[in-house]
Amino acid sequence: MSDRAPLPILPRAMRSVLLERARQYPIVTLTGPRQSGKTTLCRMTFPELPWVSLESPDVRRQAIDDPRGLLSRYPEGAILDEVQRAPDLLSYLQDDVDRRPEARGRWVLTGSHNVLLLQNVSQTLAGRTAPLNLLPLGLDELPPQWVASRSWLDLALQGGYPAPLHRGIPADVWLGDYVATYLDRDVRDVLRVGDLFGFERFVRLCAGRCGQILNLSALGADAGIAHNTARAWLSVLETTYVAFTLQPWAANLTSREVKSPKLYFWDTGLLCWLLGLRRAADLDLHPLRGAVFENFVAVQLLKRDLHRGVRPSWWFYRDGKGLEADLLQTEGLRHLAVEVKSGATVQPEWSNPLLKLGERMRQRGMDVALRVIHGGEAEGSAHGVPAWSWRRMVQ
Repeated sequence: MSDRAPLPILPRAMRSVLLERARQYPIVTLTGPRQSGKTTLCRMTFPELPWVSLESPDVRRQAIDDPRGLLSRYPEGAILDEVQRAPDLLSYLQDDVDRRPEARGRWVLTGSHNVLLLQNVSQTLAGRTAPLNLLPLGLDELPPQWVASRSWLDLALQGGYPAPLHRGIPADVWLGDYVATYLDRDVRDVLRVGDLFGFERFVRLCAGRCGQILNLSALGADAGIAHNTARAWLSVLETTYVAFTLQPWAANLTSREVKSPKLYFWDTGLLCWLLGLRRAADLDLHPLRGAVFENFVAVQLLKRDLHRGVRPSWWFYRDGKGLEADLLQTEGLRHLAVEVKSGATVQPEWSNPLLKLGERMRQRGMDVALRVIHGGEAEGSAHGVPAWSWRRMVQ
């Protein structure tokens, strides 16, 4: 199979979760970035439901002008695509499901604007819908033999958006068109950003800070914009599922813990495109290789949870004295601290920050496991800490 040979459309990991939630709630709400596969997943999972796209101007106009009339056309429910285009429709859906509370899975809503849609959902459909998030494809959703034949460098550059994979389009070509469409459509919808050129420069600067502690003042200064503008523009990236912030774990182990979040991108293909990276050889030698790999690992772990309907419990930890974990998962009283290294040869010193952190956590009576995830193929050990290949994330 050539690199550009189209891949078949495979069932998404979230399909079983969608079906389960549809048996429990009258409405299921699925949000995620544009082109993450929401419409395809919903139409394959609920083939009996009509598909209604509010991207269509005439349908959107009816949803705004005559919402009761639109809903009455679908007495057994429907898939309402990009429902944030007509937010007032949600109030009429509330009335509809309250009149038939026993009916489950009648309405499936999709949307590309996280905050705008979920704010309206929480206000009008609380207790009536199950919110889920669909991100671009995770490694565990791709053909195993296809993943096995590629390095993490290749996979990071490719990213997980389904369209280029299923259509055989070179990722860099498709992602360039995606950026142009995103800037033209979603940014204008979510926030009235008049300086699109300045906004694109801001996005690229964010890409250059992936995996780093976020300093909005410095970011705004580099972009030539005010601190408040930088905060507003970052919220646009989060709202439209381009970037996200990972929060620090507040454990009060020391008085010098980092309080600011770290910045990541939901898709490493898009991240690499914004960094100007088009080939694996370029990424392999790039100064941000380690940061891109950390981003690559973080989003795979988060996707695995989200696509199974589990709310992620991932953080990071860092202080000014060497206590550090690139990623830290909390599950009740149990913790997993992870160090991420892009190198292919396991080095014993990789585990030093983890060992310090683990000792401090155990002194506080915490149950903690330590892991290193690296960019090589072989399994190993770093001062007794298991060092796993990134391929473990596929299993």
